[in-house]
Amino acid sequence: MNYVERKFLGIKASILARSILLLAGAILLHGCSSSEKEPTPLVAVQVTPAKHGPIELEVTSDAVVYPLQQAIITPKITSTIAKFYVQRGTRVKQGQLLAVLENRDLAGAAEQSKGEFEQAEASYATTVGASLPQQIQKAELDAKAAKLAFDAQQKVYDARKQLYEQGALPRRDFDTADVALAQARSTNEQAQKQLADLQRLGKEQALKSASGQLSASKGKLLNAQAQLSYSEIRSPIDGVVTDRPQFQGELATANQPLLTVMNTSRLIAKAHISQTEAVLLKVGNKAEIELPGLDEPIKAKVTLVSPALDPGSTTIEVWVESTKPNSALKPGMNARVNVIAKSEEDALVVPASAVYKSEEAGDYVMLAGSDKKAHLTKIKVGIKTKELAQIESGIKENDSVITVGGYALPDGTQIKIEAAPAPEPEKGAADEKGGNDKDKDDSEKSGAPAKPAKGKE
Repeated sequence: MNYVERKFLGIKASILARSILLLAGAILLHGCSSSEKEPTPLVAVQVTPAKHGPIELEVTSDAVVYPLQQAIITPKITSTIAKFYVQRGTRVKQGQLLAVLENRDLAGAAEQSKGEFEQAEASYATTVGASLPQQIQKAELDAKAAKLAFDAQQKVYDARKQLYEQGALPRRDFDTADVALAQARSTNEQAQKQLADLQRLGKEQALKSASGQLSASKGKLLNAQAQLSYSEIRSPIDGVVTDRPQFQGELATANQPLLTVMNTSRLIAKAHISQTEAVLLKVGNKAEIELPGLDEPIKAKVTLVSPALDPGSTTIEVWVESTKPNSALKPGMNARVNVIAKSEEDALVVPASAVYKSEEAGDYVMLAGSDKKAHLTKIKVGIKTKELAQIESGIKENDSVITVGGYALPDGTQIKIEAAPAPEPEKGAADEKGGNDKDKDDSEKSGAPAKPAKGKE
């Protein structure tokens, strides 16, 4: 056997030995793992008992303070400002004269219209009292005379006809009597018709004509008086003058703001709230108005929930009014309103962070059972805030609800309950404690007694 063959046999033997050792190790490991039991997983959690207590669902939104009553007064005519009777900050009453515009031309037009109206009144009185009765009386006399003339001519015609038939009267005289009778008949009919028309229609039309002239004159007078009244600017409400942008002698333009009057005795905070939150609100809900720089919120209540959606912002306007006037509230201020939408005085509540939701189970909590296992429990949630959730059904008071470590925890998991960490001491208290320990160490080193802590002798 040469050197190469001996080398090859040595390598082959070495590989075989290693394979045997690996196989033996694998068998040994398999035997050990099958004989040992898998450890049960243990999850550390924190729990809180379910308790009865009050809970409130609060809707919060930014708002702007407005007066409940406000009037931006604009003149109806363009004219020079003759005089102002108020300044900014002046308190005024409803109907009080605030300013006067130049109005001499309007006063002259009103006086002219007054004279024309008085003339129309006199003409109407004359028509009703004198002219119309005289016309009717004349028509009656004319009709009576025409009737008498017709009757007389009828008698003449009858007499001549009889004579003509007897041959005692020529044909020419009979024809003359016939023509005269026809003329008398026509005159009588016209007179009678004129009297009937005057009695039936003339009186009504004459009265309408006179009345129409009187009404037209009165309307012209009222228009002139209205134009004159537009030169006097009066307050439509009780309040305080908050804006007066122009001065005496300047030109006041029609439909442009001249004065602003606000009733500051009643102020509201207008908030625009989303649809999902606004549907929970109703008039009378308790509320608070918070102002920057004001320590205590102002008590208020909801006075209006708009019945329509604002198409521009897709929100609903809500008015919150303070129950008592507060001098801190000023129109135009930015504020924050907190409205109590729902409340329960004695509800079963748990921390909101302990309530979970899944597609299969819906709303649920994880309870720590006496068997030291976590149990998934379905619940019905009522009012829910950022901190608390009302449980309407599913658990009872004093059930241990897992608040930390329960998220995605499988049902039946072995758990270990840990105490919640103690709250960190405030900085002042820590400094005080540190100071006392330092004094104690210093006193021990120096042999002097330690200084007593603050508040203790």
